[in-house]
Amino acid sequence: MSSIYLAVVALSLVAPAPKGGAAKGDWPQWRGPNRDGHSAATGLLTKWPEGGPKLLWKIDKLGPGFGSPALAGGRLFILGSTTEDDGGKEIALCLEPVSGKEHWRAEVGAFYNNGWGSGPRSTPTVDGEQVYVLGARGDLHCLNIQDGKKVWSKNLVTDFGGGIPNWGYSESVLIDGDRLICTPGGNKGALASLDKKTGEVKWRSEDLKDSAGYASVVPSTGGGTLQYITQTMQSVCGVRADDGKLLWRRADMRYAVAVIPTPIVYKDHVFVTAGYGAGCEVLKLSKDGEGVKAEKVYTSKVITNHHGGVIRVGEHVYGHSDQNSQWVCLEFLKPGGEDGPDPAWTSKKLGKGSVSYADGHLYCYSEDKGELALVKADPEEWKEAGRLVVPEKSKLRPSTRGKVWTHPVIADGKLYLRDYEWLFCYDLTGKN
Repeated sequence: MSSIYLAVVALSLVAPAPKGGAAKGDWPQWRGPNRDGHSAATGLLTKWPEGGPKLLWKIDKLGPGFGSPALAGGRLFILGSTTEDDGGKEIALCLEPVSGKEHWRAEVGAFYNNGWGSGPRSTPTVDGEQVYVLGARGDLHCLNIQDGKKVWSKNLVTDFGGGIPNWGYSESVLIDGDRLICTPGGNKGALASLDKKTGEVKWRSEDLKDSAGYASVVPSTGGGTLQYITQTMQSVCGVRADDGKLLWRRADMRYAVAVIPTPIVYKDHVFVTAGYGAGCEVLKLSKDGEGVKAEKVYTSKVITNHHGGVIRVGEHVYGHSDQNSQWVCLEFLKPGGEDGPDPAWTSKKLGKGSVSYADGHLYCYSEDKGELALVKADPEEWKEAGRLVVPEKSKLRPSTRGKVWTHPVIADGKLYLRDYEWLFCYDLTGKN
């Protein structure tokens, strides 16, 4: 066993949860309470009946959009839009999670039209009595959760000199303590820290001028320093939380076209992946004087994830790879030389899609058919425990280009699946 592997295993620093708090069972932001794709829900069905768990409700009132819901304080928040025929506006909606009943809706930006699917792409971030939403054109709003009234508004382009990515701003903003972290991109500083109460700038990462990609920022204490890590269109990088100073930046992979998946931070390590032939990479963060250095552990093609994301469970990473079009389980830090380890297993039993995790299982959601497989998070093999297909298909989503791209959400014993204007809620407890 190599000394590198022993050193890796011995590390124990884990990324901190963003400061703001969430009740157990909530899913208050993109990829859940800790931005890692994990739900805190327990006591869920471990095997589904044929056809899947019970459908509690469905609605088709969201309009065009791809963002997943956020759930906190007994409410569900999601972005959608009215079509150009109906005035063409991006909207934030607040729903009753148990019934789908609408509490309020608020206009939050102009309609975003795109041939691959229109509407907003991000997930709201709930923090206390406020919810923060980012539209595809860069409209950033702080809203009251009770009635949707605006507390403050900014635009990442006009206020911060950012540039809209080719397929619209897609990140979901991070709230950490009194800071809101977002990625306008551009020469004034790729990342920005705003006062969450006012929207005023606290700092810009002026020594990082990359273009905004589609990933969302995650916090890390790698190398003993609190920092914010993301993927831009050119690199994976970390900036110091206190002042936005660039701590490290790597561009080892061939980033191209779109860089989408959110990084995974674990111990003193970072796992990133991207599609269009980029592959995946593991970096080790360590103290470097008063800063942090990022050393490459390996770069590999074994996981080349387009936009469905990857999940770490224990010492393994799970997700779909465009390379050979298959689902992959990979040991996160297993020594495997410069090219990384071989996969623990691969499977072609479900098409390309997104993934979330809850109570020992992966929820793998296929982009082609709206088909979801319940799979035990087992490093030995693909162990399927149930499957469902959403009962309705979008009539607004571009049929030849856009697909089912919203990630699954598991909160308070329920599964939420979106297909463009449709939202479906399933019971995962077997009690309803």
